[in-house]
Amino acid sequence: MVKIRLKRMGAHKKPFYRVVVADSRTPRDGRFIEEIGYYNPMTEPADIKIDAEKAQKWLSNGAQPTDVVKGLFKKSGIIE
Repeated sequence: MVKIRLKRMGAHKKPFYRVVVADSRTPRDGRFIEEIGYYNPMTEPADIKIDAEKAQKWLSNGAQPTDVVKGLFKKSGIIE
């Protein structure tokens, strides 16, 4: 199954996440199919940038977003 999820980046205690499309069997920070955006919770307000066109393409192809990514999509206006 293909999932849209977060890949953790950044330094110790300074997380930065990339929104990636990956196979559900791969590790969290392992190989991914495509990067579609990023999320930085350390800035005020949190910095969210997601390519809506790529996200819609993957959602229409059957990719399942995780709960956190689904919330980011709602904040970005990609899904209602």
